[in-house]
Amino acid sequence: MSQGNIGVPVQVAEIDPEKLDVCTVLEVINRISGKWAIGILLEAIRGPVRFTELERAVEGISRRMLTLTLRNLERDGLLVRTIYPTVPPRVEYEATAMAKELYQSLNGLLGWAEQHRDDIAAARVAYDAAG
Repeated sequence: MSQGNIGVPVQVAEIDPEKLDVCTVLEVINRISGKWAIGILLEAIRGPVRFTELERAVEGISRRMLTLTLRNLERDGLLVRTIYPTVPPRVEYEATAMAKELYQSLNGLLGWAEQHRDDIAAARVAYDAAG
């Protein structure tokens, strides 16, 4: 499958300074908070991981969506893909330093969610009862 068939934009050969600011904060947040990205990153943080290991670990993800998400995370500098010259070729994905830094922030968010999940559940029950 060629890269053009999967919806990942072709990268520009030269960096155009005028195009550097097109990656907005909202775009970054949307990318890393996508349905599959966090699960993939959490697996890759643990160490190099193969495609099939990710496919098993991230419940419900299709092969196509895994491929798209991996390529986008690699494009964004959060994953490094290494191809080993074996037969068949072995491919591993590993979190970059930037992804490991992001992991620290995700841990803070996880802690917040764990601390407030009962409060959120109670608020939902109250809201549903009132409506």
